Amino acid sequence: MRLLKFALTSLFFYLLLKAPGFFWDKPIPSSLVSMYMFFIVITVLLVMTITDEGARGLFAPIRALVEDPSKKLVRNAVFVILPLAAVFLAYDGGGLKATPSELRATHPAPPPLTRGYGKTFDLATLENPFRKIEKEDPEAFKSLVKEGGEVYFKNCFFCHGDKLDGRGHYAHALDPKPLPFTGGDTIAQLQESYVFWRILKGGPGLPREGGSSISAMPAWEKELTEEEIWKVILFLYDYTGNTPRSW
Repeated sequence: MRLLKFALTSLFFYLLLKAPGFFWDKPIPSSLVSMYMFFIVITVLLVMTITDEGARGLFAPIRALVEDPSKKLVRNAVFVILPLAAVFLAYDGGGLKATPSELRATHPAPPPLTRGYGKTFDLATLENPFRKIEKEDPEAFKSLVKEGGEVYFKNCFFCHGDKLDGRGHYAHALDPKPLPFTGGDTIAQLQESYVFWRILKGGPGLPREGGSSISAMPAWEKELTEEEIWKVILFLYDYTGNTPRSW
C-alpha cells in the first residue's frame, strides 16, 4: 500500500533526525526538525505522485475512507480522533515551545563600559577581585564560594535550578528559558566580567539582539551588592567545574 509506504518513509526520516538526541544527547533543535520534515514530506509526495497511477495508489485509501459506505464506523472514528489530536498538539506545544518571533543572540556583545554602584566598569579589563584568592588562600576561597552559594540559593535557583541546569521552579513558565550553567556551552565560554555585566544589568540591560524585551532576568544591581555578585560568580564556576575564559 503506497499510503503505508509514504507513512513509513516519513517516519524513517523523522527518527533519523531525532537520532542525535536519542543516542548522543545532541538533539537537533525542534524548529529545524519541523523545517526539514516539511521539505522531506513534500519531496516524498512529489516522488510518489509523479505519475497518475502513483497518485491514485497513494490517495485511494483516503478516498475509500471518505466515500465507501461500509467504512462509516472507521470514518466517524477518524473524524473524531484527528480534531482531538490537533487540539492536544496545539495545547501541548503552545507558547512554551514556539520559536522566537525574532532572531535572538544568546550571548550578545556587551558594551565596552557599564555603570553600577555609582561607578563605571570597563568590561575589557574588569576582573573578579576574589579570583586571586583561589591560589593565595584556598581555604578563604572556599568560604567565598560558600557565601556565593548562599546568595545563589536565596535569589537565583528559582529560575536557574538547584543543580544550575536551568530547570528551576519558574523555568517552565519562561520563554526564553533560563540558561543552564552546567556543561561547556555557557559560562565556560565567557569571561567573568561578562557574567558580572549580565547579572548586574539583567534583561533590561541587554542590547536589542539579546531580546531585552522578552528576558525575565532582573537587574540584580538593585538587590545584590557588588561583592555578592562576584561571590555568586565564584560559586557558579566552582559548582559546575568550569574555568572562566581569559584573554
